[in-house]
Amino acid sequence: MKYIFKMMKSYKKQAILSPVFKLIEAAFELCIPLVIASLVDNGIKANDNSHIILMSVLLVILPLMGLLFSITAQYFAASVAINTTKNMRHDLFDKIQSLSYSEYDRLGTSKLITTLTSDINQVQTGINLALRLLLRSPIVVLGSTIMAFFVSQKLGLIFLIVTIILSIVIYIIMKTTIPMYGKVQNNLDDVLKSTRENLTGVRVIRSFNNEEKEEKQFNKYTDNLTSNQLKVGKISALLNPITYMLINVAIMLLLYFGGKEVNIGNLSQGKVIATYNYMSLFLVELIKFANLLITINKAVASSKRLSEIVNMESSLEFNNNETINNSGEVVFDNVSLTYQTGAKESLKNISFVAKKGETIGIIGSTGSGKTSLVNLIGHFYDATKGTVYVDGKDVKSYDMLELRDKIGYVLQKAALFKGTVRENLLWGNSNASEEDINEAIRIAQVDEILAKKEKGLDSEVTNDGKNFSGGQRQRLTIARALVKKPEILILDDSTSALDYATDAKIRKALYDIKDEMTTFIVSQRTTSIKNANKIIVLEQGEIVGMGTHEELLKNCPTYQEIHATCVNMEDK
Repeated sequence: MKYIFKMMKSYKKQAILSPVFKLIEAAFELCIPLVIASLVDNGIKANDNSHIILMSVLLVILPLMGLLFSITAQYFAASVAINTTKNMRHDLFDKIQSLSYSEYDRLGTSKLITTLTSDINQVQTGINLALRLLLRSPIVVLGSTIMAFFVSQKLGLIFLIVTIILSIVIYIIMKTTIPMYGKVQNNLDDVLKSTRENLTGVRVIRSFNNEEKEEKQFNKYTDNLTSNQLKVGKISALLNPITYMLINVAIMLLLYFGGKEVNIGNLSQGKVIATYNYMSLFLVELIKFANLLITINKAVASSKRLSEIVNMESSLEFNNNETINNSGEVVFDNVSLTYQTGAKESLKNISFVAKKGETIGIIGSTGSGKTSLVNLIGHFYDATKGTVYVDGKDVKSYDMLELRDKIGYVLQKAALFKGTVRENLLWGNSNASEEDINEAIRIAQVDEILAKKEKGLDSEVTNDGKNFSGGQRQRLTIARALVKKPEILILDDSTSALDYATDAKIRKALYDIKDEMTTFIVSQRTTSIKNANKIIVLEQGEIVGMGTHEELLKNCPTYQEIHATCVNMEDK
């Protein structure tokens, strides 16, 4: 809740005016039963036509004035709710962008999406209704009770007793349901995760005939969500019937004791009618307040999940200013890495130097730590032990933008964005010249792709680049990284979908322009890295061999085995 109040500070004026206008509306509403009482006692009973007309005019003016203040209050409430949650979305998105890969691993994509959408929507609804009703409803309930005492102390006691009993009921229900709403949102995360996996992996699921299994898994998550929603819904639903029951009992008592007071002459008929109207008003506002509390419960549960992410600190460190004299080099000094979600080290005691302009090949079996190693260069994770230096500076001493600006990163899973080919290539450098773009296209062998497209660079790219093949997407992402003209180029198994001939053309073109660019090539093929200045062989997170292609063929059994496998595959 502190976070919500913090985000509402910019709209303090509207946040104050909304409930104030609602209270003015409530004041007009509380006056109406007294006007009706006066109409009955002093107008109808006394047969005073002028008084009847005056009271009738007031009965028209008071609701109209209340309506005017109500519309204004609702406008301010909606403005605060929408603008506050808009800022929350921006704030949350900025926070997500600042988190390290470790936090992404821990939170999961499904929870982040649910928080950005469902949770913030719940908070928006909660703010809107709270500003309109959180003060108005209790004030009307309290005002109705006070006005009832003003009309008749005996009848006012009925209001007081009902208020106390309902307050106890509301407290018990709130205390029970708030944690349950948080559990419902967590169940929603699971449903979203299952939905996302099924939609993105639909081809794999069908190819393995696993539709039935996935359907069962999805049904399990939805059943859990439904079960918890029903539980909390049943408890929350008790508010309305309990409220109606107590109010109806109170109305019966009111009419009974009010009638007796009229018979003995202690109370006028108009005052009994006024008291009854106050009880009706009391009932309506209590129902509103009960529903408001349910909405607020949901908003509070969602705000806790929201605050959890917003208050999360990135595990990346940026306070080490250590430098060495190896400017222009990438240095790993006895580096180890353990993931937060992992039980053992993914990298152990990694030490090597990549000089400026060199090409470094990284090879090893699946799970050997190749991607983990290159992720440390861009400070996507913090090394558990040791230090990674780029241009003589510990990566922890860099500003995030400064460090990432030096690196061109090409992932194995090529990610393209909806737009045009040109727009995608300009991601790394929006001010790139036509010459820079054409050079990148030539090196990445994209010119062959564009030659078949009528619009060339202005050809459309659909969502996630689905209108290009896997190999074409990889070539486009390599070109995108080259347009940036990075100091360090990291190719993380980014030619896996290419045929050997195209892979060879790209490697040859890269070697021709490597001058000042340090290149790291992660690959499963020895042919992709055999011309590298230095090849690092990894096995279970440790370096088991380092040297040139020829040296490793002589003295590294792991490399020999990988190379023999690659040769056999090529022969086939």
